[in-house]
Amino acid sequence: MSPAPAFGPVPPDPLHGRRIAITGGTSGLGLALARAAHARGAKVALVARTASEVERVVRELPGSAGIVGDVADKGAIHPVALQLTARLGGLDILVNNASSLGVVPLAPLADTECEELELALATNLVGPFRLTRALLGALAASAREGTGAVVLNVSSDAAVQPYPGWGAYGASKAGLRHLSAIWDLELRELGIRVLSADPGDMDTPLHALAVPDADPATLKPPAQAAEELLAVVTAALADRLGQQPELETAS
Repeated sequence: MSPAPAFGPVPPDPLHGRRIAITGGTSGLGLALARAAHARGAKVALVARTASEVERVVRELPGSAGIVGDVADKGAIHPVALQLTARLGGLDILVNNASSLGVVPLAPLADTECEELELALATNLVGPFRLTRALLGALAASAREGTGAVVLNVSSDAAVQPYPGWGAYGASKAGLRHLSAIWDLELRELGIRVLSADPGDMDTPLHALAVPDADPATLKPPAQAAEELLAVVTAALADRLGQQPELETAS
């Protein structure tokens, strides 16, 4: 009879016990991220604009925290940041996921109103900048404790590839991508990583608004994209990333 195999202790999940905040956390990729992080034992807080949707997700994910707020609203940023740190007892990971197309249906830049461009910039670029800045103290505290701190800004292939009709969205995501790269260099000495990652074309409500005729079967499930993004986060926490990651995606 062959000897029974020896099993060592199972290593803990690197997300277990981590305090993670996710904006746009009630639908699409944000909801998938909240579910995946919660399933892996993370302490999850989600931010979204609609109270009823926030309450629904909090009921689905016992122990999670829900905060109602609009990242595009300057006046909402500090109240949201204070609630996040209070409800989680600090912060290890911030995922800036909330996004706006700006123009619906998509339109050429010449047909884009200034207010529509401003909305895309406020949601996709300025909002993440303000929220990250408001939470830098909490993130730096986590880094000093040796647990690591990561900001993940959800990008898009539209940030690097110009697509007609995607001007407002693409410009805002391009700004976010470059902002992430600069902030990553500036904050590394504090132990904070700031990353940008493109999850690819997904079967989400935002994609359906942008491309209503797209076949969902050709799109990536949000749950798959969520696991890929969390892999980027855990790699950064383990300090295995030597440069800013950008996930490959089909156009």
